[in-house]
Amino acid sequence: MVIDRELLKLVRKNIPSDFEARQLCEYLIKNGIEDKAEELSLKRKSGYPLQYILGEWDFFGRTFKVGEGVLIPRADTETLIETVLRADCKKSVICDLCSGSGCIAVTLEKETGAKVYAVEKSAKAFEFLKENVALNSSSVECVFGDIFDEGVKNSVPQSDIIVCNPPYLTSGDMNALQTEVSFEPREALFGGEDGLLFYRKVTSFWKEKINDGGYIFYEIGKGQEKQVSEILIENGFEDIKYQEDLCKIIRVVYARKK
Repeated sequence: MVIDRELLKLVRKNIPSDFEARQLCEYLIKNGIEDKAEELSLKRKSGYPLQYILGEWDFFGRTFKVGEGVLIPRADTETLIETVLRADCKKSVICDLCSGSGCIAVTLEKETGAKVYAVEKSAKAFEFLKENVALNSSSVECVFGDIFDEGVKNSVPQSDIIVCNPPYLTSGDMNALQTEVSFEPREALFGGEDGLLFYRKVTSFWKEKINDGGYIFYEIGKGQEKQVSEILIENGFEDIKYQEDLCKIIRVVYARKK
């Protein structure tokens, strides 16, 4: 797309990042709202996420709608997808817990051809989940409800894989959030005092839904691999494995059910 120099110059006054400035300019031109360049670039300058301004973001080569009330897809989470795809395990039925925008569920359905279920309890996030399933012509089955509700769990079939990117920030992390992240839903970020609340509850509550020999895959925060591994072992999982992200931080822990 050809971007007018004056428009780019105007946006760059408030957005120094060339990538972000061009992204915003393309959005303005595409929607015919160049007159909002100053307003929206100032909004971004204040710390409001670019992804929310654009209303969409790419993840693993596909576009997903995002906005206030749903977690923004991140490159870190592509590590989770890559790990599942590389793992030598059956992928006939996959359940994605804390699905949010549905970027994990939709991507795994498209890449593996498995039957995928996506569970999400936030009404706002669930609307984005359904929209993204339709946008990507996906067959993901959307399940609305709390992942710790027995009825919700019973509505999902036995699975070969459970995948989950749960809230995992600690109290300390929440007190030191970057401005951009502070606009994202707290319930999608905060994992209890030590950040491990969801790993404990999900592992114990959902393990019975995993077929024998099936797997559970978790995205984790920096330095959480030891504690999450201990939780998995305590709940009867074995063959604990890790995967680093592009920054050499262990980002995924996965294990097999005995």
